[in-house]
Amino acid sequence: MADLPILDRVRRRLAAEAAEPTPHSVAEALRAEQQVAGSGTVLALVDQLRSETRGAGLLDPLLALPGVTDVLVNGAAAVHVDRGAGLERTSVRFADEDAVRRLAQRLAAQAGRRLDDASPWVDARLRDGTRLHAVLAPLARPGTLISLRVPARRTFSLGELHAAGSLTRDALDCLRAVVLSRAAFVVSGGTGSGKTTLLAGLLAEVDGRERIVVVEDATELRPDHPHVVGLEARPANVEGAGLVTVRDLVRQALRMRPDRLVVGEVRGAEVVDLLAALNTGHEGGCGTVHANAPVDVPARFEALGVAAGLPRDAVHSQLAAGIDLVLHLGRTSAGRRVLDQVAVMRRGSDGVVTCVPAVTFVDGRAVQGPGHDRLRQVLS
Repeated sequence: MADLPILDRVRRRLAAEAAEPTPHSVAEALRAEQQVAGSGTVLALVDQLRSETRGAGLLDPLLALPGVTDVLVNGAAAVHVDRGAGLERTSVRFADEDAVRRLAQRLAAQAGRRLDDASPWVDARLRDGTRLHAVLAPLARPGTLISLRVPARRTFSLGELHAAGSLTRDALDCLRAVVLSRAAFVVSGGTGSGKTTLLAGLLAEVDGRERIVVVEDATELRPDHPHVVGLEARPANVEGAGLVTVRDLVRQALRMRPDRLVVGEVRGAEVVDLLAALNTGHEGGCGTVHANAPVDVPARFEALGVAAGLPRDAVHSQLAAGIDLVLHLGRTSAGRRVLDQVAVMRRGSDGVVTCVPAVTFVDGRAVQGPGHDRLRQVLS
């Protein structure tokens, strides 16, 4: 790596002159700093300075890795990637905290967002679809934190997920039956468990004559289907105007003749309109929701619905009538993403909905649970 004090002085001189980092401008800056450098050093400086002003800088090679889903920066000294088998620490290092901060601010600017001490965090989508989240130090420790969620470069079919070991043969047959039955379902799991990947594979199984309307906070779903249209939420601008929420878009989607209404991630007030839609004749609706286990899904819906102003009893009533199945994803001890369980909704005498295991996939085997008979009814 080039001598950092020299690199910093060259960077400052180019910035003061508003000059692009080219071999000529860098060589001139070095001469102005009374530094003698060969052509190899000059070209190395040009490459490093260009990486700081274009794309994601030092992170670009990581974002281009096959299978990468996340790139995480924890300050200047720790950069991790996730390629589907858990987090891996990389050899990438930033020069200092200022370098991380500059990258975070530049990425935010590319997305048309503000990131500074007065507005120290940002959640935005870059032009290529990469999801950016960043929090500046000193709010963040051990330094500025950058999280990049890489959009899927391709859609995996259910058959390919089976071949990769994410689905057993029984799981594959069950999921195809779920799509064919037009049952309403949610895919649950933790962060990075593969919910979007599985949902895209399921939507690819939908009859090509059906119209799929996808509503997302940030576009991630790209199912291989001939009739998919999408709506994407929009944050408010710097002046606080122009906000378009997922809930706004769910209402619009209902007027677009959807055969399948899809909410990429249910995490806010849109839960009210989604449940209403699924209780008024919109079959086959689906989406994803964060949950550590299927048993937690009703509580998650309850929390979102109550926060949006829906009474608790109404949430459970509509949940029982609107959602048929929960498809839960987990990870093996080796970090592989797998379909862990298919569960059904059951409403108790107290009106509260619980999630009951129908099939649990253990070591390649399908183990039937107390909700299996209900699953057979749903799929018949």
